[in-house]
Amino acid sequence: MASYLFLCLLLFFPHHYASSGSQYSCSSLIQFKNSFSITEDASLSCDHITGLKSYPKTNSWKEGTDCCSWDGVTCDHLNAHVISLDLSCSWLYGNFPSNTTLFLLPHLQKLNLAYNDFNLSKIPSEFGRFESLIYDYKQFTIDKHAVEGFVHNLTEVRHLFLDGMDMSSVNAYVFMNLSSSLRSLSLGGCDLQGKFPKNIFDLPNLNLLNLGDNQNLNLDPLKLNRSSNLEHLDLSSMSFSTEFIDSVDNLHALKYLDLSGNSFFQGISVSITNLSSLEYLDISGANIFGGLPDSMGNLVSLKFLVLYYSNLLGPVPRSLGNLLQLTRLDLSQNQLSGQIPRSLGNLLQLTHLDLSLNQLSGQIPRSLGNLLQLTHLDLSQNQLSGQIPRSLGKLSQLTHLDSQLTHLDLSQNQLSGPIPRSLGNLLQLTHLDLSQNQLSGQISLSILNLTHLEFLDITENSLEGSIPDELRRSKCFLISNNSFNGEVSSLICNVTSLQILDLSHNNLSGTIPQCFGRLSDSLQFLNLKKNKFYGTIPPTFAKGCQLSNFNLNGNLLEGPLTPSILTCKGLEVLDLGNNDINDTFPHWLGSLPELQVLVLKSNQLHGSLCVNNSKSSPFFSKIQIFDLSSNYFSGPLPVRYINSFKAIINLEKVGSTVSYMGVNDLGGRGFYAYSIGIVMKGQDMELVKIFTMWMIIDLSSNQFEGEIPKVIGKLNLLKGLNLSHNNLNGGIPTSVGDLTSLEWLDLSSNRLSGMIPNRLADLPFLSSLNVSENELHGQIPQGKQFNTFGNDSYEGNKELCGFPVSKGFNIIEPAPPNVLEKDGSKSNISFGWKVVLIGYGCGVVLGIFVGYVVFQTGKPKWLVNLVENQHEKRRRRKSKEGNRSSRRRRI
Repeated sequence: MASYLFLCLLLFFPHHYASSGSQYSCSSLIQFKNSFSITEDASLSCDHITGLKSYPKTNSWKEGTDCCSWDGVTCDHLNAHVISLDLSCSWLYGNFPSNTTLFLLPHLQKLNLAYNDFNLSKIPSEFGRFESLIYDYKQFTIDKHAVEGFVHNLTEVRHLFLDGMDMSSVNAYVFMNLSSSLRSLSLGGCDLQGKFPKNIFDLPNLNLLNLGDNQNLNLDPLKLNRSSNLEHLDLSSMSFSTEFIDSVDNLHALKYLDLSGNSFFQGISVSITNLSSLEYLDISGANIFGGLPDSMGNLVSLKFLVLYYSNLLGPVPRSLGNLLQLTRLDLSQNQLSGQIPRSLGNLLQLTHLDLSLNQLSGQIPRSLGNLLQLTHLDLSQNQLSGQIPRSLGKLSQLTHLDSQLTHLDLSQNQLSGPIPRSLGNLLQLTHLDLSQNQLSGQISLSILNLTHLEFLDITENSLEGSIPDELRRSKCFLISNNSFNGEVSSLICNVTSLQILDLSHNNLSGTIPQCFGRLSDSLQFLNLKKNKFYGTIPPTFAKGCQLSNFNLNGNLLEGPLTPSILTCKGLEVLDLGNNDINDTFPHWLGSLPELQVLVLKSNQLHGSLCVNNSKSSPFFSKIQIFDLSSNYFSGPLPVRYINSFKAIINLEKVGSTVSYMGVNDLGGRGFYAYSIGIVMKGQDMELVKIFTMWMIIDLSSNQFEGEIPKVIGKLNLLKGLNLSHNNLNGGIPTSVGDLTSLEWLDLSSNRLSGMIPNRLADLPFLSSLNVSENELHGQIPQGKQFNTFGNDSYEGNKELCGFPVSKGFNIIEPAPPNVLEKDGSKSNISFGWKVVLIGYGCGVVLGIFVGYVVFQTGKPKWLVNLVENQHEKRRRRKSKEGNRSSRRRRI
């Protein structure tokens, strides 16, 4: 009767009992919630790894409400028991309590706590109380006893996911007692140790096994069972015998196989190619050192084949053309040779084809034009030659179909001829990279009219003609290192989405369109370096200026730079070097908060660098490269600036996350970075990328006077210092010995006196030193780096002694008449006859030898540079005058 009454109550009042059970569960969940704090940083990795948006799910958990309606909570509809809890990516932060109230939810079947921050808490062994639980934990550590506890108790478990947990203290043998009902076991990235038990492979219901990314986990050879139901097998980045692979063809049901990051020194096993049901195969990052077998064509169900960076040799097998279901083929970063097989044109389902970074040669097969589902085609960095086939645009018999291609990369090959107009048929194309080839002719207007084209890189070719006005929706337009000429039309400023514009190293002329200043509210990189632009710099910049790189180096520009550029608060690189700018130093540039590189070298700048307003804010606090060389600056060296260079004094954090300045990843390529020309260790260098830790000051070839200030020793991150060819006097301050990062130091051609401080010998990285043509005396410091410097580091200092001068030459240079420059004109600098005094010690002359030294090879390097510098300035002035004359003629 009691049983009957109970059943009746359950029948007539089910909601009452459900509500009671729900309330008990809700209270437990509230207590669990209160165990943690909520912080967004706890789930930062979620967005990057899963692509899902993290948010605080427990914010919806309110006392007095039904927890079955809470975010992340799922209940059994019949009895209101909590059966699933998904708090992944929920901003939970704190130590996971060993007595957590989660253990009061005995009916829990699914639990996901991934992508929270539990401070590497240890997982409690009480998790073994849950039966039939799907595990998916992150940020836990787990010990041997805890694993043994819940593995022993979970006799009905179907799916066990423990990826990313720290099991470094666990031996893999503890998993040998798992239930025969197990269907999924995932232990990826757990740092498991020891040998994994063989019996796991014999579990009759196992469909998924993931042991990937356990580099200290061993797997002995085993004979795989032909009756296995295994469909998903991940053994990536671990250690096992290649003999295991020889029996993998017994896994007839296998669809997914990941062996990436392992070594197969005898090549790919033929047994793999017998897996006729296989759809996914990844052996990337492996040391194969062999070729692809022709039997790869047997994998007729394959949809995904990735073998990049695997030391593959030999040709691409023609049999790959049999894989008609293939959607992705990646054989990049290998040593494959020979031609691209035409049979790849049979893969009509292919969306991604990447053969880049190999040694493939010959022409691009026209058959690739059949691949109308292709969205990414990358054949870059090979040895391909010939013209780009028109079929890549569209085959004539398929003109009614639209190609899906969005990314086309043929860069760094030996392709020649014009850019085919047919590429303009690729209506979905967003990224086109044809850089570093031998392409010629003009830019095809059909390409520039593409509606979706955002990225165009045709740098380092032999293209010519004028710059077309049509850029449509381009965000990135790179045409540097070609032979384009003519003027740049102001119509280019109609492209309001333009972010990167690089027209450098061409023969462009005329004035710079003034609208570039207004365009700066979208433009981030503007590089017009090494052209023939004349006139003034744009005087007005947009209020919302986005410029971070502004490079006008190597033109014929004149007139001042106006303070309007201060609206560009994010400006990091300003390079106006090698122009004809005639002005005083623009002190106000120091207030640009992000400026890291300032190059004003080789202009007509003059005056003092002294700052009159001592109350003004610190100058150039983030500057790393400061180059004012080859101007007409005078007065003392700028102590105020030196004291303000916080980045070089190691007071500002620099270079902490990236290796190069300004690397831009538009389109996910990381293809563009700042570039600059500097003098490094006496040599002119064109830096394609600027290393973030380069700290350089170059004030050479000016008219600075007075002493080198002692505060120079504060710049302890400085790598290069050039103060040569000035009128500096006094001694070399001993504080230079504090520049512990210094690699090159040039103080030559001044009027410095006194001794070379011995502390300079302790500079650990100093590899280039020049103190020649001064009035130094006394003993040269000995030992360490100083033993590597030759006599040319000290010549012109009559009173210096010690190695290497004692074994070299003291040089006196009387002036010969009528020395000619390269252009035949007379030079004001007279030298060429040398009296060479062979000395032993200081001032002891043992012999005299007089000889005539040919001018071009005998003149000191600094004089060569000075003469060439003057010659270059005259050339630019003549060119500017010629341009003015031509403009007058046009008027």
